[in-house]
Amino acid sequence: MTQKFTILFDLDGTLADTAPDLMKAHNHVMNKFGFSSRNIDEIRNLAGRGAAVMIGRSIWKSARKEISKITDNEIKQNMTKEFLNYYKKNLVVDSKLINGVYEFLNWSKKNNISMAVCTNKQENLAVEFLKKIKIYDYFEYVAGGNTFDYCKPDPRHITSILEIIGGNIKKTIMIGDSENDAEAAKAAGVPMILLEDGYTEKKVEQIYHNHLIKDFIGIEKIILNYLDD
Repeated sequence: MTQKFTILFDLDGTLADTAPDLMKAHNHVMNKFGFSSRNIDEIRNLAGRGAAVMIGRSIWKSARKEISKITDNEIKQNMTKEFLNYYKKNLVVDSKLINGVYEFLNWSKKNNISMAVCTNKQENLAVEFLKKIKIYDYFEYVAGGNTFDYCKPDPRHITSILEIIGGNIKKTIMIGDSENDAEAAKAAGVPMILLEDGYTEKKVEQIYHNHLIKDFIGIEKIILNYLDD
């Protein structure tokens, strides 16, 4: 049997623009605990490594007068818990699929391409999000940041998914929007398609990639080059 080609997708900033709802959850927590809120562009720079890291990075970017408030680890844990509780109830309010995603998923399915999600979002939230935005059934597997004992940029996040779904590392490509995706892909030895304007502070030229795209319109042309190999 011919080994199917596999596409691994990041979620936040790749399959969907989730920043608006992440911002609401973030600012809800920050306001409740007395820290500074963030605008949408700041959230896009902070997201990508999970809720706890986003909150931690946000606090450390605040004024010095706020730093004394975060010496208690229990406070940070409570903030993360509050964030997750709020966000779980408001997963898909203003979030929306990146342009062309739905069409590309249909095209990939018709071409017998295996698809899975590799995200640092908690697995339960990722699954629930994909169901609410109505694309969950396209994926053979969804691995979140807490699925294994490691997550992106660790390449094992990629290789473990491939092992579970029976994929071939030589017939796999990663699609993501940040250095977390790129570093994992590079270390795993798989090509990387990078979306512009990702959830990262880095410029595209600072991030490893083989292809650069604005959205999913026309991405089929890139994938066809790999299917012919």
